[in-house]
Amino acid sequence: MNTGYFDYPLPENERVLSYAPGTKEREILQAALKDMKGSTADIPMYIGSEEVRTGNTVTLHPPHEHKHVLGHFHKGEKKHVEQAISAALKARKTWGATSWEHRAAIFLKAADLMATKYRGQINAATMLGQSKNAYQAEIDSACELIDFLKFNVHFLADIYANQPISAPGVHNRLEYRPLEGFVVAITPFNFTAIAGNLPSAPALCGNTVIWKPSDTQVLAAWWVMKILREAGLPDGVINLIYTDGPLFGDVVFAHKDFAGVHFTGSTRTFNHIWKTIGSNIDHYRTYPRIVGETGGKDFVVAHPSADADEVAVGLARGAFEYQGQKCSAASRAYLPSSLAPKIQEKLVSMVKTMKMGTVEDFGNFINAVIDERSFDKIEGYIKKAKESDKASILVGGNCDKSVGYFVEPTVIVTTDPQFVTLCEEIFGPVLTIYVYKDEEFEATLDLVDSTSPYALTGSIFARDRRAVYLATTRLVNSAGNFYVNDKPTGAVVGQQPFGGARASGTNDKAGSALNLYRWLSARTIKETFNPPTDYRYPFLG
Repeated sequence: MNTGYFDYPLPENERVLSYAPGTKEREILQAALKDMKGSTADIPMYIGSEEVRTGNTVTLHPPHEHKHVLGHFHKGEKKHVEQAISAALKARKTWGATSWEHRAAIFLKAADLMATKYRGQINAATMLGQSKNAYQAEIDSACELIDFLKFNVHFLADIYANQPISAPGVHNRLEYRPLEGFVVAITPFNFTAIAGNLPSAPALCGNTVIWKPSDTQVLAAWWVMKILREAGLPDGVINLIYTDGPLFGDVVFAHKDFAGVHFTGSTRTFNHIWKTIGSNIDHYRTYPRIVGETGGKDFVVAHPSADADEVAVGLARGAFEYQGQKCSAASRAYLPSSLAPKIQEKLVSMVKTMKMGTVEDFGNFINAVIDERSFDKIEGYIKKAKESDKASILVGGNCDKSVGYFVEPTVIVTTDPQFVTLCEEIFGPVLTIYVYKDEEFEATLDLVDSTSPYALTGSIFARDRRAVYLATTRLVNSAGNFYVNDKPTGAVVGQQPFGGARASGTNDKAGSALNLYRWLSARTIKETFNPPTDYRYPFLG
């Protein structure tokens, strides 16, 4: 029973640690990396109160050192998906009725554990399992995930406090109920923060969840789950399982109690999920919530008034941090002919200084792409550029998977505004540049808007305010997150709520109250103190 109103003030964003030589955090992280790499993880599924080990195991390897074994996880079957549904539905009534302050305390404690006791481990798991350097892991698996947990508590408290007015003689109130049924969370490899937020945001709202992470992110997902359990998450609230995607979908999306899906992944997969839900719509107890963040073909436009050095740095960081494996990564750039030579020279110079290799060497800026399938896809696009008479490679272009899945940061210049690497999502360290005539800036904005089906992130570099205004208005539907004189990556929880539209998703803005509303079902209650005793209204007299 609630016995008071509880205030959760707007938190501060988690401070990003530097991991510079000689710092305590560097020492702790290096020790965690050594310990994790020197052990063999045996990773179970978590269904209700059980740690489930099937014996059907999949081996985990660092993408940058694919002969090394980090451990293995136990793969599930159809029956395990069904068991997870049963566990979620069993836990639903108790969890949904748990007082808000007690739900909030679990996720705040988890955030505290990630910030202190387990910061080294959650970062090490992300570095080794997903091939992220120390800084990229820190801003992801530590800072962003901590922020998601803390800010979501604050946002949900504000939602609960939002109540209707009451007329004299009437008391009105809103109850924000969890959805009726279970929620599915399908999470990607590239961000541990997203993997942690997608199941925890609905759970915070009182829902019970079945969480299926990407096979290539299981190591860090396991650590997130262990931390949540240590923080006091009850059995069955979040059920973590590892199965084939089609098998998983066939079971969860056919169940009458399916209530919603929280998804990050490919546009193709999300489209299939949406179609499947639509074909089963008559079977469900309620209309499911469909929330997804999908692909991107994110752009940078430089105006002739832009600063060439600023553009070059924005492209270098925006395109090549985490090997371009961010939904928001800059993958196409439009440069004015007057600035293009200087920008390209600066960019090439910077790329040539980027060291590539294992995550354990903190001097490496570039690490490996996630797996062989991704490597082969990226290499295929680079080969197309090498073979085309409409494109040339300014820097990079070499690929080697003998030890790890290494792709050099690659810059392509094309004379064809519809060249394949300008149009299709590559999801790797490949940036394509198109040079336009200075006087064709406005026409180039139309080109940016029409070239790709996606609309996730984009940016404009300009000192001329009229150009900034023009780009901001002309590209209003081209990006859900738009940046002025900055790279199109690096959204911070509470500062830049994240999500895009068109083929990039439902734009439900992770890191804001907008996302949490999707996991709530409001009930209006009107209580009349003095009910009428005669049906007749005064006008009848």
